Amino acid sequence: MSDIIIPPESIYNLIPREEEKPIISPRYMSKFREQVKIEKEINKASNKTMGPAQVDVPSPQKYLLKHSKEPKLPEKKSFKYEDANKPPVPARTDRPLMGIHSNKNFIKTNAIENIMALPKKPQPTYADTKKGDKKLLENSGLVPKYIKKKDYGQTPEYLLQRKEEVRKAQEQYNNYVKDRMRDGAMKQLADAERQNILQALRKNLDDLHHQYQGLSVVIDTTPKKYKKERLELEMKQLERDIELIERHKTIYIANY
Repeated sequence: MSDIIIPPESIYNLIPREEEKPIISPRYMSKFREQVKIEKEINKASNKTMGPAQVDVPSPQKYLLKHSKEPKLPEKKSFKYEDANKPPVPARTDRPLMGIHSNKNFIKTNAIENIMALPKKPQPTYADTKKGDKKLLENSGLVPKYIKKKDYGQTPEYLLQRKEEVRKAQEQYNNYVKDRMRDGAMKQLADAERQNILQALRKNLDDLHHQYQGLSVVIDTTPKKYKKERLELEMKQLERDIELIERHKTIYIANY
């Protein structure tokens, strides 16, 4: 009957129907509900997290007075000179006793020393502004101080150390080459063979260059493009090989 569609005006509407109540699942109740209630009552205290603070209320007689928070100056004291007990200045008629007596005429001596003294040389300066501001020439970098050092013209220590390391590395390499040549694992390329290889590489380079010059001016097809790229790669490789053989006079070949 539930699948049959009944129009609003139908005789079947006069038949009483049973009201279907929806099934409601029981409400969830935690098993710790009673324990939480007990702990809440035990830990409960008035004004624990909110409310006025439990402090002593100030007395009404101790109210704030005017200028009560201003800094207080120390009490005034009568001023007294600390050197009041010093001995008085000796009179003109007094003749104090001196420990050392000398008959030297200091005025005449100073005059003679100043007359015989050499004049002071002014410090060298330089002016670097249009207003004539002067600075000391010694700190300007224009005075050649470095040539007056003891180690001037000598090879630095780090260069000598690096030269010694290069020499040791070359010596180890030479010993390794000698051992390998003694065992027959490698041999040195003769000068005639080296010149023949260079000549053959240059001839191949000239042939490839001649083919490259004979290419079409307009590269409008894929085969032409591939041929041009192939010739350029081969010529670059030959140039690198020629440069490598020309740079190294001694060449070793491994025998495998």
